[in-house]
Amino acid sequence: MGMNTFLGMVIAVVVVWFFVWRYMRELKRSEARAKEATERAKLRSDGPRAQHPHIDATHCIGCAACTAVCPEGDVLAMVGGKAAIVNGYKCIGHSLCEEACPVGAITMVMAGPSVGADMPALSAEYETSIENLFVAGELGGLALIKNAIAQGRDCVDTIADRLATQHLPKADAGVYDVLIVGAGPAGISASLRAIERKLNYVTVDEGEVGGTVAKYPRQKLVLTSPVEFPMYGKFKKTELSKEELIAFWAKVLQRADFRLRKGEKVENIAKGPDGIFTTETPQGHYRSRAVVLAMGRNGSPRKLGVKGEDQGKVMYRLIEADHYVGKKILVVGGGDSAIEAAMGLAHQAGNRVTLSYRKEAFSRIKERNARRIAEFMRAGKVDVLFDSMPVEFRPEATVLEVKEILREIPNDYVWIFAGGEPPSAFLKKIGVAFGMQDITSKGSEEAKGATLSRSRASGPVAEEIAK
Repeated sequence: MGMNTFLGMVIAVVVVWFFVWRYMRELKRSEARAKEATERAKLRSDGPRAQHPHIDATHCIGCAACTAVCPEGDVLAMVGGKAAIVNGYKCIGHSLCEEACPVGAITMVMAGPSVGADMPALSAEYETSIENLFVAGELGGLALIKNAIAQGRDCVDTIADRLATQHLPKADAGVYDVLIVGAGPAGISASLRAIERKLNYVTVDEGEVGGTVAKYPRQKLVLTSPVEFPMYGKFKKTELSKEELIAFWAKVLQRADFRLRKGEKVENIAKGPDGIFTTETPQGHYRSRAVVLAMGRNGSPRKLGVKGEDQGKVMYRLIEADHYVGKKILVVGGGDSAIEAAMGLAHQAGNRVTLSYRKEAFSRIKERNARRIAEFMRAGKVDVLFDSMPVEFRPEATVLEVKEILREIPNDYVWIFAGGEPPSAFLKKIGVAFGMQDITSKGSEEAKGATLSRSRASGPVAEEIAK
């Protein structure tokens, strides 16, 4: 090997080493700046302000389209079946995630990641702007089941601590310590905690017994860590099927001290001058010293009244669309929610999606949705049947009347989007404030200290589920 060749190799090695060294130096500087920015953000009450995706978790259906198109690689990630910002400082604002989202759950904003004008303002104890009125579960913006369970439990703990320190209004006979609205995961957890803390409570739910859980719109409830129900201990599994949750629900219903008033829809909640709440339902009214709202984010869906609609395969809300693959699916409705759900499900591998709409054409939908559903129809990803209505839901098919002709459409799952009453309207009606507000705990410092220091240990493990 000649001298010139040797010198060339040395120079090449030096050049490569220089560029590698410079790259590593810049990478370390970038990481240091990101870490510094993160630490600064922790000191601010309103969070970092920068251009980034704002994700409406209540509309995200978990299709992962946004994470797939992000050229930065890891700005977004799927966390518990929902899109989440994990490295916001890497975002350069190209908006591809916003374009890819089939349900319009992502917008590019200049604000803190937690800002949400459509969410009730809550304190650290999940208390609303109305003293002793609490919100637990997805109604407060977090849809994960483990969060709902923890929040329902913690709300009751706060109430029990205030009772112990006499920081709740005095009550006469016939007044409950707490009224719980809703019998989903948050409501069940709150009810069991009320039993455990020996509170005088009652739980009301507008649905049938088990209806809340039976209609839970997930095949599997994927948990990031084991969850703990009061009185029953930890579910050690990180995956629960809907059937397993229903089995647990049946055990809870057998308890003599589980006080559920089924089929009662709460129409109004008012707080009197004495601090006592009056909760009205069509069947009567209840008076309580505190209220926990655990009624979910989706409100009361409108049903079609069609034969077979009570089957478990018929649902009214879609989350975690990526859990449904290789299935025959029917979506009923012609609004934005139905179209977005159909597109989100069609995005998953192997799904055959049919969309049934009673009118002859879509009307009053977002321009974005009109454009995208047309693309899905041309590509054969969604089969749209206009002028059609379900006549009967059967175990393996749905009978549709299409242009006055009966057709049987095979399907594994059905989603109905026929509208309903959103809970946000109810919250505003009873006076709950929304958006970012400074709500501090109204309980005593002594009560808060007890809440923070108390052990969360519960009773024996539910062996049937914790195996």
